[in-house]
Amino acid sequence: MTTSQEELLPATRRALLHRIAVAQAEGRTPSLVAAVVRDGCTVWHGARTSVDGHGPDENVQYRIGSITKTFTAVLVLRLRDDGVLDLGDPLEKHLPGTGAGEATIAELLAHSGGLAAESPAPWWERTPGSLRPELADVLGEQPLLHPPGRRHHYSNPGYTLLGALVEKLRGAPWEDVLRREVLEPLGLDRTSGSPQAPHAGGWAVHPWADVMLAEPVEDLGRMAPAGQLWSTTGDLARFAVFLARGDDRVLSAETVQEMRTPAAPAEAADVVDGSAYGLGLQIQRWDGRLLVGHSGSLPGFLANLTISVEDDVAAVVLTNCTSGPMPAVVGADLVRIVAEAEPRFPEPWRPLPEVDASVLELAGQWYWGTHAFALRLTPGGGVSLEPLTGYGRSSRFRANSDGTWTGLEGYYAGELLRGVRRADGSVSHLDLGSFVFTRQPYDEGAPVPGGVDPEGWHGIGQDKF
Repeated sequence: MTTSQEELLPATRRALLHRIAVAQAEGRTPSLVAAVVRDGCTVWHGARTSVDGHGPDENVQYRIGSITKTFTAVLVLRLRDDGVLDLGDPLEKHLPGTGAGEATIAELLAHSGGLAAESPAPWWERTPGSLRPELADVLGEQPLLHPPGRRHHYSNPGYTLLGALVEKLRGAPWEDVLRREVLEPLGLDRTSGSPQAPHAGGWAVHPWADVMLAEPVEDLGRMAPAGQLWSTTGDLARFAVFLARGDDRVLSAETVQEMRTPAAPAEAADVVDGSAYGLGLQIQRWDGRLLVGHSGSLPGFLANLTISVEDDVAAVVLTNCTSGPMPAVVGADLVRIVAEAEPRFPEPWRPLPEVDASVLELAGQWYWGTHAFALRLTPGGGVSLEPLTGYGRSSRFRANSDGTWTGLEGYYAGELLRGVRRADGSVSHLDLGSFVFTRQPYDEGAPVPGGVDPEGWHGIGQDKF
């Protein structure tokens, strides 16, 4: 990845710097460092610090807390893509005897496995991991607080189990597997389990006075897969590009898209807030923009990684205080500033390289009952179906080898769409999961379910009400 701040306009760069300056001052944090990625490249880096004459650069490590979970999720998805496990497998199949084995791997990834949010006391973030040497010490006597799969309940022990799963199936420590399978292929050589100089120190800032207290730095032991890592804005910027586009050396674009797809039942408050959780990634609707990524915190540090895939813009925000700034809000603002000030150029329109005449014949207007829809051809042999006016179910469809299409989203995800022809080869109707779409509303020449009134369409004067 190259770094070129000149790719952003001066006014945009000033707006970004102003935003982190406000965050550092109002959040009363010793330092705050940020980066912005656009079109796969780091285009801006900024820092604000309380130390005169020195600002941390993109190579200074901060602790990133729960962003570690996204790295652990990548390792688990690699196991799935390698055919070692299925996300629907119960944990017990691969890691027996935990007491939480009825939860599936997908549920653990999405924090819907029913596990407790934290390990038993004392608080694991400020105590040595040596106090919890075994999985039983992390899970406690009652690992499950909720029936698996019923609700989204954020769980740090759940990701400890996933890290143990990686170790069991790969036959190596979690951090070694992470370095070999993710960090080295992506060039993240400043991401590590232990701090490597140069790195920031973690601080607590007194809520009522401008004084600071050093926070302890603990090795989290078994809990490491939930929050151990240290990283930099430079490395996390590269990681953001991977999460948006994929990298076949680690995970395909299709698999990282799966990670970005909601996978947990939404709580009522989540519906109101427009938030969801995928497979190791947080998802948020923010000011009309869909953002994915993850936040993190450990005593002395706050972190955030935010990506707008549609805008092809991402932001990283790292700071070294226990509370004060709100990195998720700052990250969303940095993305918004770039996306609004310098909107992404659309790809040039280009005609399809080729088109099947029999498919082109299906394009155009269709009716489900009296509701008008349009079927359009899309690149790669796919089609889309969407209402012409108002609200209604819409979806893109992937082409199959037998001339049918499979729905990719919404109500029609996984449903089969096919064009039905008469004996003479002419098009009769579309069949979509038993729904019949016709060229005219309730077309008499098509097999409309329930039949068509033989008296046909007529005005109010021909009938009695």
